[in-house]
Amino acid sequence: MPLIDEFKKFIARGNVLDLAVGVMIGAAFGKIVTSLTENVIMPVIGWLFGDIDFSTYFVRLGAIPATYKGSLTDYASLKAAGVAMIGYGEFITQVVNFLIVALVLFLLVRSINKMIEKVQRQQKEADAAVVAPVDPQLATLKEILEEMRRTKAV
Repeated sequence: MPLIDEFKKFIARGNVLDLAVGVMIGAAFGKIVTSLTENVIMPVIGWLFGDIDFSTYFVRLGAIPATYKGSLTDYASLKAAGVAMIGYGEFITQVVNFLIVALVLFLLVRSINKMIEKVQRQQKEADAAVVAPVDPQLATLKEILEEMRRTKAV
């Protein structure tokens, strides 16, 4: 039972729950980025470079089975037939996915850092603006000292 109690404490910690939420949001964000890449960005890149479909770029490594009747340029069919291939077009798509995620995370962290710096700067300004109350006796003594300095200078 102590192990179960310890596990309950571990799960109940805020960090574990925050991490779980972060993983779920990350998975959902990953799907959005994949859709953005496959359905928006890669078609635009393909259009710019002459209707290139990066997902069909591959290098065939193995022999094509004698029973295969499909196209020799159809990556999905060749893969389904068990032909050994390097699908570097899909790799290019995944690199674009990674770069999009990295850019979004960079912009997010950058924005958060700027907000933190702004809050810290405002806090420093607020701390500097707070003036300690002056003791009236101390103020009177400072005035006397200043008067004494003026009379000696004359």
